[in-house]
Amino acid sequence: MDISLSPADETFRQEVRAFLDAELSDELREAGRLTSGIFTDKKWNMLWHKKLYAKGWVAPSWPKEYGGTGWTVTQRHIFSSECARAGAPTLSPLGLQMCGPMLIGHGSQEQKDFYLPRMLSGEDYWCQGYSEPGSGSDLASLKCKAESDGDDYVINGTKIWTTHAHDANRMFCLVRTDSSGKPQTGITFVLIDMDTPGITVDPIITLAGDHEFNQVFFDNVRVPKANRVGAEDDGWTVAKYLLEFERGGSYAPRLRVGVERLKSLAANQSNGDGGSVAEDDAFASKLTAFEVALDAQEMTENRIMAAMSNGQNPGPASSMLKVAGTELRQELDLLAVEAIGNLALPDQMQARQPGSNVEPIGSADVMTKIPAMLNNRAGTIYGGSSEVQRGIMAKMVLGL
Repeated sequence: MDISLSPADETFRQEVRAFLDAELSDELREAGRLTSGIFTDKKWNMLWHKKLYAKGWVAPSWPKEYGGTGWTVTQRHIFSSECARAGAPTLSPLGLQMCGPMLIGHGSQEQKDFYLPRMLSGEDYWCQGYSEPGSGSDLASLKCKAESDGDDYVINGTKIWTTHAHDANRMFCLVRTDSSGKPQTGITFVLIDMDTPGITVDPIITLAGDHEFNQVFFDNVRVPKANRVGAEDDGWTVAKYLLEFERGGSYAPRLRVGVERLKSLAANQSNGDGGSVAEDDAFASKLTAFEVALDAQEMTENRIMAAMSNGQNPGPASSMLKVAGTELRQELDLLAVEAIGNLALPDQMQARQPGSNVEPIGSADVMTKIPAMLNNRAGTIYGGSSEVQRGIMAKMVLGL
């Protein structure tokens, strides 16, 4: 594995940096810096989405024939790393990074022709209908039912923890079409227009005070069978393919940025003994141990990136990235909270809104630490819990 950059890749890095310098406004940088949830609020991520779309860079991982960039895996890694360093808002991954690749792999030509251009332009904003009350990590036990009625399915049931459903106009969803066999069979994958009569979206406010999640109710919602992806009762195959993209990805670049910000923060926080938190031996030891673990994560990501350069999908190795990346994120959050001490106590919901004129208590970095810590506790649960991921690794990677 050679991780050094070629001259062409270094030229590409400079092109990306120049674009970010020119297009990332102070407002967009602030929105990226203040994000404490899974991704930046729609208002801000769509502003950035439009700029990337105009440049032709909004879907780095898509094949060029579908409107992607045609970049190599290395170029995609460079782009994501530079965006993290520049503090760019995080785009919603639900369409571009999850539903889009799934449609490219499993959708009909008609579905690709209709949905993919709308994902690229931002005309469609997606949410994911997977989890249900009692069917989270055990997703195969889902009960949201779809009954056949002519050319339609009639859907009844509920989905929960539906990120940005209150903003979305489209949902990709798993529904139960047959209950007679194994739990994994009888599941069908459908695409739903959120304006369809019978859909109700109720907010779920997080511990950090953010409205990111929702519960979605379906009451005799009619969905055309033309919106089914794959065969009826074979949605589990489609869902597993999509989850490779949800669980994969690159964690190290943003974690690296987080470490640098934490070092700066710790250097400016008193340890109560005449020095800074950064000078505290116990804290410094924890931070060093974290950086060693992050080095290991980065090398794992590089190995998988090298495999993908040879045309392989992330496969079960994406579970490795998901477990280690989300657990490292939580560990970094706890170190940040330790560093700020009593400044973790004030609730600064208003001050941490982009463009707010409310003066923060402490630095702007300080006020995001508790919200980020609270929201990122879900990281080892959503997308398949760490326990589920370890089961996948044991079976599919280690052959146990």
